[in-house]
Amino acid sequence: MSGVILTLMVELSNLFTDHLYHFSKVFYLCVHAISGNTDGAVARESTERNCSSTPPYLPSTAVNTSLQLEELRVQMRAMNISAYIIPATDAHLSEYIAPRDARLAFMTGFTGSAGTAVVTLNKAALWTDSRYWVQAERQMDCNWELEKDVSISSVAQWLISEVPKGDEIGFDPFLFSLKTQEDYNINLESSDRSLKSITENLVDKVWKERPSVPPDSLTRLPDRVIQRTWQEKVEHIRTQMGDSPYKPTGLLLSALDETAWLFNMRGNDIPYNPFFYSYTLLTMDEIWLFLHMERVTEELKVYLNASCEGALCVQLKGYDTILDHLKNYVSRPGVKVWIGTEYTNYALYEVITPQDKLLTSSYSPVLTTKAVKDETEQQILRDAHVRDAVAVIQFLMWLEKTVPEGNQTELTAAEYVDKCRSKQKDSRGPSFGTISASGPNAALAHYSPTKETNRRLTVDEMYLVDSGGQYLDGTTDITRTVHWGKPTEMQKEAFTRVLMGNIEISRTIFPSGTRGVNMEMLGRRALWEVGLNYGHGTGHGVGNYFGVHEWPVGFQSNNIPFRAGMFTSIEPGYYKENDFGIRIEDVAVVVPVQTKYGNNYLTFDTVSLVPYDRKLIDTSLLSSEQLHFLNKYYETIRSLVGPELDNQGLGEEKDWMLRNTEPFAEIGSSASVSSSSLTLIALAVALLHNIV
Repeated sequence: MSGVILTLMVELSNLFTDHLYHFSKVFYLCVHAISGNTDGAVARESTERNCSSTPPYLPSTAVNTSLQLEELRVQMRAMNISAYIIPATDAHLSEYIAPRDARLAFMTGFTGSAGTAVVTLNKAALWTDSRYWVQAERQMDCNWELEKDVSISSVAQWLISEVPKGDEIGFDPFLFSLKTQEDYNINLESSDRSLKSITENLVDKVWKERPSVPPDSLTRLPDRVIQRTWQEKVEHIRTQMGDSPYKPTGLLLSALDETAWLFNMRGNDIPYNPFFYSYTLLTMDEIWLFLHMERVTEELKVYLNASCEGALCVQLKGYDTILDHLKNYVSRPGVKVWIGTEYTNYALYEVITPQDKLLTSSYSPVLTTKAVKDETEQQILRDAHVRDAVAVIQFLMWLEKTVPEGNQTELTAAEYVDKCRSKQKDSRGPSFGTISASGPNAALAHYSPTKETNRRLTVDEMYLVDSGGQYLDGTTDITRTVHWGKPTEMQKEAFTRVLMGNIEISRTIFPSGTRGVNMEMLGRRALWEVGLNYGHGTGHGVGNYFGVHEWPVGFQSNNIPFRAGMFTSIEPGYYKENDFGIRIEDVAVVVPVQTKYGNNYLTFDTVSLVPYDRKLIDTSLLSSEQLHFLNKYYETIRSLVGPELDNQGLGEEKDWMLRNTEPFAEIGSSASVSSSSLTLIALAVALLHNIV
């Protein structure tokens, strides 16, 4: 009986909240209309919530979360916890997650890609970074507080202030990394509050319409895009296991791209990423692959040798059986499981006991091996970038024609660049949601256009487009910033200094094994010289029909040292608040370089092949070396993209490319000398004219 009464109370509460929501909107608009402030009323409707007004004001974009909060609290009481933590990730600690893992969005209404929510028995709060503060105020109702310090210590302090001493705080261990769990423990250890691991996710229990796993069958890559069979990869990883002085008997793979790479397979479970839900447990004589069995075709079973029991036969297991199977394996005498701590969730980690059965490294040997592309992977990834350049050139030429007519917006531009890529050979869709940003929107480094924020493109503002494609043979990511009118001197200088940073990293020569973090400042130096900077990373790894952000390659402190065959983006930028944004992003491959005295040196070879906006480049700021590098890059674009444009019958696009890759006059070159000669000739002609 008490359960029925509680359900009725929840329904009545939700009904009341719905009516209050609509009443508050009408009341707010009426107040402004009565006061004559109709403009303010209209403007207010398109902006953020106001929870301090009476009654509270909610824009039409806000989501009513009363029902899910009440139902979640019922589950919390049943588990005897006073708070529940909801991260924005999945069980594989992925950057991009499937709709069925968007638990934070379901509970809060907030759809940003980063954040942590906490629900207590009488409060709820969301932590997210500055990229998403405005979005959160537009999407959340007044059930939620917005906290702007995203550190775990901030979340812990809030929990200490809201949770009574001696009470427990619940969390799903499948959604916590090892470091996340450790950080919470450290921050809570002296507070007399403790974490409680609950393997059955409480949000899933109240999410009645949670999306299911996509029904699509998994696929294997065609032979033309692979050099190493899955059997060869398995044996290579086993060799690394055998060579380890710690002698692991098993290797647990949790990141989705690890299993996809190992078996040369792809799926469609994660937006923009060709991954599928999976784990792998690899030993010296057995292979267990955990996945949704109903998606495995007979053809795939044959491909994986799933009907035998040898060292190169894959034993297929249900996705949800990983925890029990891992427990059984760990219970065997003499075993030791190797895990990469960056992508192994706490639920799997906590069953590998005692500690002498555990071997850890930041990244698994699969991730570090995958980071270095083999010869076939390098070539096909280069080929994909040539076709991608054709699509981006088509897009930029189209914008150049249509923006002056005044009928393009950030959204239509984002749609068109995806359309251009879709026409290219082996296209598999975009590699992420396009960042299409003009004017002040471009000052937000990770802005994505929405119906509420969409701006019309004009010749008076700078425009930044960061986009990428998935192809069967590679993944692309490129950013270009353009101006169709007359840029200011400050815009030209800032753009040129960003370009200088891009060039300085791209042309640098460094010893093999150098970490990206040790050369990252080269991308900032030209900006620092005039007191400018940018607040994001300088580059990330890129995959072969994989994730557009592929760890562990890049310029951050937790990235691995560069080796030949690695691909990384190089993307310095500058963002002037409420005015404009600039980013120049290219993908480059690390290649050996011959130096005068040393042999073990590397440099970057840029594989993105789209010219920069000429009117934004102030060549007087560039050194002779930088100008020479830029002209050589333009020669490469002409030699590689020109034939592809011919093959596709795109004569107009080729003419556009040729115009935009005309060489710049280099200091001391014949071009610069001829320029000086022209000046002297002009003076001589004027002098003769005066004499005559």
